[in-house]
Amino acid sequence: MLVIFGGSGDLTRRKLVPALLELSRQDLLPERFAVLGVGRTPYTDDSYREMLAGHLDGDKAFLRNLFYLSMDPGEKEDYGRLAARLSEISGERQTGSSYIFYLAVPPPLYTSIPAFLAEAGLISQEEGTWRRFIFEKPFGTDYRSARDLNETLLRCLTEDQIYRIDHYLGKETVQNLLVTRFSNGIFEPLWNRNYVHHVQITSSERIGVEKRGGYYDQAGALRDMLQNHLLQILGLIAMEPPTVISSDAIRNEILKVFQSFRPMKEREIRSQVIRGQYVSSVVQGESLKGYREEQDVPGESRTETFVAMKMYIDNWRWGGIPFYIRTGKRLPTRVTEVVVHFRPTPHTLFCKWDKGADNGNQLIIRIQPDEGILIQFGVKVQGAGFRVRDVEMDFHYKDLIDGRLPEAYQRLLLDCMQGDSTLFSRKDTVEAAWQFVDPILKAWESDPSIPLHGYPCGTWGPEAADRMIEGEVFTWRYPCRNMADEGEYCAL
Repeated sequence: MLVIFGGSGDLTRRKLVPALLELSRQDLLPERFAVLGVGRTPYTDDSYREMLAGHLDGDKAFLRNLFYLSMDPGEKEDYGRLAARLSEISGERQTGSSYIFYLAVPPPLYTSIPAFLAEAGLISQEEGTWRRFIFEKPFGTDYRSARDLNETLLRCLTEDQIYRIDHYLGKETVQNLLVTRFSNGIFEPLWNRNYVHHVQITSSERIGVEKRGGYYDQAGALRDMLQNHLLQILGLIAMEPPTVISSDAIRNEILKVFQSFRPMKEREIRSQVIRGQYVSSVVQGESLKGYREEQDVPGESRTETFVAMKMYIDNWRWGGIPFYIRTGKRLPTRVTEVVVHFRPTPHTLFCKWDKGADNGNQLIIRIQPDEGILIQFGVKVQGAGFRVRDVEMDFHYKDLIDGRLPEAYQRLLLDCMQGDSTLFSRKDTVEAAWQFVDPILKAWESDPSIPLHGYPCGTWGPEAADRMIEGEVFTWRYPCRNMADEGEYCAL
């Protein structure tokens, strides 16, 4: 049985329950399966199903698997009622005594809910049964809080019961990073400092903070996106080949990457980390608010909505190679992609005809949207001389499958049911990521002279970020120059 704390919330309605429906339609759920939503909203089973029906295409057979208990997850006294309700549903539906507890709740409840469940006798694992806990981000707000949270949880849970979810790792194209690297002989020999000039990771959003200003102002782009999602992608890009495809083997290699991050000194933070905040502008005739004008955002806020970083991985494979990461809101398009820039040829034979020739090839791995892979290389332009033009060879996931790619939550929920933690973050990797970003956060908090650059909505962030990348001929890859180029997103 799946128990969702926050069962009446937005995540449950938009992502979790629809993902379960798709798993059911693919016959991937157990034959006897039930979902118990838990929350403060006073629903009955029937009114709960009615509320969710619109997100489930009115699938009446699946709706019968949904139940609801109105209770306060922060009140220890209510957990006796929860235990009775679980026993009642298990007996009625013959689901057995194995449970997944999904905590789609505010982080302050992450420690109290497991403790209350333990006191109610709901987390002990008898022979043939199990209890697993899925935690949404944010998992801590800095290194100390993440470490304290881990230590508190491990007083009543074991590490193999804890599934720290990162929905980016559930995306098919993120998982394909492993296959692209380790199943193709043409890529792996080149995947190192001898052939790679630098690597870019971009995750841009077209929207602003919407109605999440209160939360976002406490987080910012560094905590909200870079510390978790983008560093996890970097881990997959930079890791060594695992000995086998298993949860521990893969996560051990990712941890080694995180432990190899070169710590930033205070003086380096100014030049290697650029932060920005979007300001009002007119885009395609529409007036867009600046961040400080958004709902629940203080008028003097110094929270970053954009961050670009230059960092290094000090190990044998990547020594001296820069990795550039950027993420932001109110940028020209919605896109997440990895760009591997290979070194130019050692001798520029064709510069007589084309000064831009031999700038190096690119491998572009698009994670969202228009998922796919693109290789960029030079060919001769027809006619006299040896003018060189870049052309592209591409693959799109949409050409491989019928319909849409599966949602990330489908894969992650199924993996948790099967006890596969490969795509979930482990305690040591979470803490290692926070150890790397902590000095940056502390520098921003303690030194108000570090610039917070303004950038107009609909642009690619502060100009200072454009000057980060080394080499006269290299720059960020711009999928679209402005919002008018491709509409909602840019094709690969």
